[in-house]
Amino acid sequence: MDKVEILVLRNLLFNEEYLRKVIPFIKADYFEDPHQKVVFEEILNFVNEYNKVTTKEVLYIEVEKRQDINDTSFQEITKLISYLEDVPTDYEWLLSTTENWCKDRAIYLALIESIALADGKDESKDRGAIPSILSDALAVSFDTHIGHDYLQDYEERYESYHRKEDTIPFDLEFFDKITKGGLPNKTLNIALAGTGVGKSLFMCHFASAVLLQGKNVLYITCEMSEEKIAERIDANLLNVNIQEITDLPKVMFENKVTNLAQKTQGTLIIKEYPTASAHSGHFKSLLNELALKKSFRPDIIFIDYLNICASSRYRGNSNVNSYSYIKAIAEELRGLAVEANLPIVSATQTTRSGYGSSDVELTDTSESFGLPATADLMFALISTDELEELGQIMVKQLKNRYNDLNMNKRFVVGVDRAKMRLYDCEQSAQNDILDNGKEEEYTYEEQKPKKSFEGFKFS
Repeated sequence: MDKVEILVLRNLLFNEEYLRKVIPFIKADYFEDPHQKVVFEEILNFVNEYNKVTTKEVLYIEVEKRQDINDTSFQEITKLISYLEDVPTDYEWLLSTTENWCKDRAIYLALIESIALADGKDESKDRGAIPSILSDALAVSFDTHIGHDYLQDYEERYESYHRKEDTIPFDLEFFDKITKGGLPNKTLNIALAGTGVGKSLFMCHFASAVLLQGKNVLYITCEMSEEKIAERIDANLLNVNIQEITDLPKVMFENKVTNLAQKTQGTLIIKEYPTASAHSGHFKSLLNELALKKSFRPDIIFIDYLNICASSRYRGNSNVNSYSYIKAIAEELRGLAVEANLPIVSATQTTRSGYGSSDVELTDTSESFGLPATADLMFALISTDELEELGQIMVKQLKNRYNDLNMNKRFVVGVDRAKMRLYDCEQSAQNDILDNGKEEEYTYEEQKPKKSFEGFKFS
């Protein structure tokens, strides 16, 4: 008999503390021996129904009731049950041994499943699910945290109130205002905009700003090539018009990049995936590979953009509706943010009705209203002819878990499309916005004079 499996079954019978700790993490398939698997199934069934430790007598009776075993198997199973005795074992060692066994079995079964998918013998999932299957197996561990005791853990809670939260700040004043200093870890943040308005521009600018802060940045592109994204970031960081980058002499280009490298301790990795081919499982695998090959751990991830990612739950050609599909992608990306303990920034398209509109709502989110439900921060980027003439983009908050949504609900940022840059506008530009969160200083009888936005109305 396998010693670890017997050790596990024995302690599930006689050690209640152990049972309650490990039973959520053990799967019946971890037992290779079919007789051991039956015993575990009956232990699990009893715990699920009665919420207590079973006994050998109960196991004998329940096994006898089963219709899926023959007389020979019954004899072997009862022999196995009789073999299980209460033997004192060091608890910490027992937990560690059980956890390692669970990990080993999970990895082995994941490899078997992955091979079957790769060979086409299993058609229940797409081959693209393989990275996710392997990542889940590698992540198997016993969670030791049982929750926050409100009355007992007040000191820890008080300290957390006065502990500065680790955030990724913006280099733009109003974005820092609406997020109270930047993006926290374990969050999903979405920019909503029409084609050509500035989704990628915003992400490239913010990625550049984070790199200059000395932080590590991972930029995943599912639309443009790695070289095109790098070109946009070159324009931003090297202070060169994007159309003129190819005209730079090689020596000048090298000098600019070298000088940039001396200004930051951070690293920027740009990774391209074909459109609609990659999902959170691929991104997890990439993180593991970057950690192993380059000792690289990102502080923030940009994904350009959400709608053209894949879902690890659904095959691309499945009949699932767009609402469920996009919502699944959003949930998987937010799960990745939580697991990796960092913020994720992505973007989504507006609907046709939202495209070119001077005002955008959550209902203008393309394909799925489930996306806003999942995001921690969601804002629209709005461009009109009037704004373009002023060299500005309007930002409208749509959802905000960090701050009051109605404070600075709308604001403008300057845009230099040639250099792929955003910048702060003068306060006078913000004062022209009707719902910028500031108290109005004029009466209802008076019309507040427009400055740069004359004739430009907001609902």
